[in-house]
Amino acid sequence: MSFKIIIHLSVASMAFIFSALASWYEGSKILDVSWEWKHTAIFSEMLNGPVKQASDILTIDYFVYAAKFLPTFPLIMLFSSTYILVLLGYILLKRNDKLFSYFLISIGVIFLVLSGFVSNSPTIGLKCFFISFLLLGMISIVIALNRFINNKTSEIY
Repeated sequence: MSFKIIIHLSVASMAFIFSALASWYEGSKILDVSWEWKHTAIFSEMLNGPVKQASDILTIDYFVYAAKFLPTFPLIMLFSSTYILVLLGYILLKRNDKLFSYFLISIGVIFLVLSGFVSNSPTIGLKCFFISFLLLGMISIVIALNRFINNKTSEIY
């Protein structure tokens, strides 16, 4: 593994960790906003039933609250984790260009499906996530298709 890739992974990991801690802190505001528990503490409700007090809220719901109402750091988490995932895929699959293209297409499809889940949200944060998922999905698929086309034309010549 080259030094450049190690630097890229390190910087992306630091950005992810910093933004995760900031999102966690910002999302902890959900403990004080009891009227939002019904709509935002979705993981707590799935696992523990209705949320009746602040101690019933799981930590993952902090991130949901931050994504809905304070999306800056959760978006940085999304972009940095996507970058880390693509870099790791490149490292593992760089010898097989076709397999790496399939990997990019699968990431793109996952993002497009995720964009469908948050497409009707009334909050500004999840609207930002909708646009981000949609763009990341389309960019990933376009890059993969471009790699397929470039490989086909290089085989011809």
